[in-house]
Amino acid sequence: MNNRQINCLSAIVLLFTCNAVYAADGEFKSEEDKTFYYIGSNIGLNLSRMKLSDEEIDWVLQGLRDAAKGQAIKLDDQIYTQKIQALAEQRMASGAEEEKAAAQAYLDKMAAKDGAITTESGIVFRELVAGTGKTPAADSVVKAHYHGILRDGTVFDSSVDRGEPFTASLSKVIPCWKEAMTLMKEGGKSEVTCPAKVAYGDRGAGTIPGGAALTFEVELIAVVE
Repeated sequence: MNNRQINCLSAIVLLFTCNAVYAADGEFKSEEDKTFYYIGSNIGLNLSRMKLSDEEIDWVLQGLRDAAKGQAIKLDDQIYTQKIQALAEQRMASGAEEEKAAAQAYLDKMAAKDGAITTESGIVFRELVAGTGKTPAADSVVKAHYHGILRDGTVFDSSVDRGEPFTASLSKVIPCWKEAMTLMKEGGKSEVTCPAKVAYGDRGAGTIPGGAALTFEVELIAVVE
């Protein structure tokens, strides 16, 4: 392992630092390299919302190395499991409060678009293409295509990119989706912007920050009988 790879390993918990280096330089030597990198990227994804400092990342890496090499971990499991939970909740709550201010400005911007309406729950709904078919009920099963987009334009999920429509009961989706779908007809396309309170709340999910407002570009393909 050369110095460059060691430096990337030291940053792997953050995911983002090494990603560009490997993608640009093609330094993976085998499928195993990619698999180990993917392990690190999953750890980094779980930690990214804690907004760790460089010094904190170093301690995480030290613990990772020690545990991976079978070194004795001289800390009380019960005490530090609780401390991890408390720290994670504190960091995510702080991040959510910061995100909420930016999210409100984003919601206001989306609400100012021509044709946009804001529902009582705070959802900003804008019809892009009028549908002509059936309108789903709140417990209907629907088939739809969508892009899920963060306020900075990042696509965090997309059935279109996967090449497979999303099919689910509206009783099992986030409240924003349930409400927005009942405003659409089959064949219609809409832009739906969801406040955090009817999306993923203060905890977020995966790459979605706590407190985030999200936009979905949705095409309602069919109401499934």
